[in-house]
Amino acid sequence: MKRVAALVLTFTCNMLACGLAQAQTWNFEVRLDGKRVGSHRFTVTGPPAAREVHSVAHMDVKLLGLTVFRYRHEARERWRGDCLADLQSSTDDDGEPLQVAQTRTADDDCLMTFAYWNPALPAQNRLLNPQTGRVEQARFERLPDATLTVREREVQAKRWHLTATPPSGVTQDLVMWLDRGDASWLGLDARVKGGRLLTYRLK
Repeated sequence: MKRVAALVLTFTCNMLACGLAQAQTWNFEVRLDGKRVGSHRFTVTGPPAAREVHSVAHMDVKLLGLTVFRYRHEARERWRGDCLADLQSSTDDDGEPLQVAQTRTADDDCLMTFAYWNPALPAQNRLLNPQTGRVEQARFERLPDATLTVREREVQAKRWHLTATPPSGVTQDLVMWLDRGDASWLGLDARVKGGRLLTYRLK
C-alpha cells in the first residue's frame, strides 16, 4: 500500500509538477494616453529550473482613421532558473525589422530579460532587451503602494520605478505594478516619445 501511495503521489506530482509547472498567461490590453492601441500576451511554461517564455505584441496607433505607427513583436525565451539561456525574437518597429538570436553559455553572466512576471526582477541591475539583444543598465526604486483597477476590481499593489539605460539611445522610464498579496504582475506604465503614457492592464 505504501508503494501504491508513493506511485500515486509521484504521478500526481508529475502531472501537476508539484504546483510549479502549470502554464501562466498574462493577457494585457495596451493603451496610449487612455486609448486602446493593441495587446501583449506573455505565457510562461515549465518548472522554475527550465522555464519557457513566449510573448506576442500587436500595436497600431491611428490618427483620423489612418495608422501612423505599427508595432509587431514576438519572442521565445528559454531559462535555466532565473538566468536566460536562449532568446529568439522578431520585431517590426514601424517598418524597421529587428531579429535577435542569442544563446548564452554557462560562462556568461546570469542575465534576465525585462521579465516583469518574475518576482526576482527588482533585484537586477542589468537586463537584456529582447527586442534589440543589448544589455541595459537597470535601476529599481520602490514607490509607495497604491490601488490599481484590474478587471473591474480594486487591487492593492506594490509599485517599482524602473529606469533602463542602453549603451546608446534613450533611457526607458517605467512603473511596474505587482499584487501586494502574491507579487503577481498586474500592469505597467511607460513614458514614451513625446511624453505620452503607454499602459498595460490585465484583460
